Amino acid sequence: MSDTLSGASSGTATALAGQPLVSGGESVGGAMRAARPLTPAPLVLSSQYVRELSFRVPGAPGVYAIQQIRPHVVMNLDVQARRAQENQPVYEVALLIQCTATTQQPVSGEAPPPVAFIVEFAYCGIFTLQAVEADAIEPVLLAECPRLLFPFARNVLADAVRQGGFPPVMLQPIDFVAMWQERRAAAQAGAVEAAGAG
Repeated sequence: MSDTLSGASSGTATALAGQPLVSGGESVGGAMRAARPLTPAPLVLSSQYVRELSFRVPGAPGVYAIQQIRPHVVMNLDVQARRAQENQPVYEVALLIQCTATTQQPVSGEAPPPVAFIVEFAYCGIFTLQAVEADAIEPVLLAECPRLLFPFARNVLADAVRQGGFPPVMLQPIDFVAMWQERRAAAQAGAVEAAGAG
């Protein structure tokens, strides 16, 4: 697999839910038995961070004089993954988000409304993959990892827009599995067409 991936995807991160952690042993029917060894999680998120962020208001200060702004937001989102450590299963996964908002929803046949703000940022996480099969690495990096990062990226966007003086933008949940599947299907179709043309 290439050290850099782009798209969106899904894998499975396991967690122990509802199982008490014990030291030395656990009680079953009054008797003690040795605790089962905990298997390492296949996906570990060690850190997350804003790699870059840009917030622009092209129409300032005039745009702030407009009463009752109801921003109409158009969002573009991409997912990228690259190896963070050579020869190690450690990857940086980045959510690349661009939002362009106009002061109101455009109306067909009328002049486009002024741009209220433009936000561009990259929200990243460092993930370690342990005991993940080779054919599962891509969907884990491009679907499961962004699914874990997305709620935090959404908060970053809402806070940036609020600090910029506009009503906060709350992104709706995104199906990263479907995004990855669509990207993969498009790539496969392109490969088939290229082979046919050759």
